[in-house]
Amino acid sequence: MTLLAVERIKLFTTRSPWWCALVTLVLTIGFAALIVGNSNAEVPATVASTQFGYSFGMAVIMVLAALSVTTEYRFGTIRTTFQAVPNRTAALLAKTGVVATLALVIGELSAFGSWAVGRALKPGANLALTSGADWINVAGVGVIYALAAVIAVAVGILIRHSAGAIALLMIYSLAVESLVRLIPSIGDDIYKWMPFNVADKFLTGNGASNAGRAAGDGAPMSTAVLGQGWALAYFAGFALVLLVLSLSSARRRDA
Repeated sequence: MTLLAVERIKLFTTRSPWWCALVTLVLTIGFAALIVGNSNAEVPATVASTQFGYSFGMAVIMVLAALSVTTEYRFGTIRTTFQAVPNRTAALLAKTGVVATLALVIGELSAFGSWAVGRALKPGANLALTSGADWINVAGVGVIYALAAVIAVAVGILIRHSAGAIALLMIYSLAVESLVRLIPSIGDDIYKWMPFNVADKFLTGNGASNAGRAAGDGAPMSTAVLGQGWALAYFAGFALVLLVLSLSSARRRDA
């Protein structure tokens, strides 16, 4: 508990978490207002369309998570942490837990905030959370944000440099997975197993929460072959493997 308290204090005494949280909320809720506000009878608002901006918010969350680690390496405070807590794994797990919890809270606030704005703008639209698919599409955002934060922390531990870690995370999540589909013959098959594509499958399932609207107007419809539960397990497993590799690296390398 002491380690968690220390990491919480270190995280919240810097400005970046507050700014990142604010930017995440503005982006996700702003996109919800834009998409739902422009809906009409031909292109109706749906539960999924209120979550249109979730991927943009996730990008900001990963920046926040990466900075929580790389900033310590940049200013050398990580050495003080490891001197005070020789068990590097425990110290880094505490940091990961605090950052992931913050990401979960921000994700839930942004998701339900986006949904609430949609309900306020279009009170007559079918935006009630009446099915499991609807609830997963909204409440699941926080879970994905938390796991994405774990991935970002792991990358930050491995790379240690803010610019490099952030660049890698943004390029991979926003471009690399989509570009994989351009590989002749096998690109689409590989893409079905790419982690962020699989994460989208957990949120959208078979598209039940987006009925009546184009698939692109909610969280992206996934081509992953896994069911929703297995998709979440796959993404969580990917985050866990990356974290284990980063912790192993941190124990072997000088701070």
